[in-house]
Amino acid sequence: MTTPSCNESSSVMSANYAKVDKILERLEYKKSNLIAILQEVQANFKYLPENIMTYIGTKMGLSPATVFGVATFYSQFSLEPKGKYIVKICDGTACHVRGSMPVYEAVMNRLKLVDGKFTTEDGLFSVETVSCLGACGLAPVCVINEKIYPKMTPDAILTIINNFVADEGV
Repeated sequence: MTTPSCNESSSVMSANYAKVDKILERLEYKKSNLIAILQEVQANFKYLPENIMTYIGTKMGLSPATVFGVATFYSQFSLEPKGKYIVKICDGTACHVRGSMPVYEAVMNRLKLVDGKFTTEDGLFSVETVSCLGACGLAPVCVINEKIYPKMTPDAILTIINNFVADEGV
């Protein structure tokens, strides 16, 4: 997965800033559009890189602290790189009662995610729990990159994960 960092070449950084400039221009550099700007930037980079948030603040006439404050206030934003496949496991009441935690544990074990890590080393998968996906009748529910997987079991989610791994040739 390609993510911007301070170690990248200047041509890559220039291309990244050019993407951000297009977003800023389309949303007219309006402070009232900061959340929408951050959403689009995150959609492009899969997270909000620190250097990009500082750049946004500078271009919009906002302090970096203001941009960071918004990015850290809303749980939809990530300051850490996310995987190609984002696995969201619902742990709302209905899903929890119907066994979402064994599903979560199966995914974490399969992907060898331990010690507070939620993204695999190869950048393929990120795993997160969410409070509610609004599909209680299908509990327990997982969403992978916006596709809903209903009535999950540990075995079923492992089959799905293994299919993604096979598709990637890993």
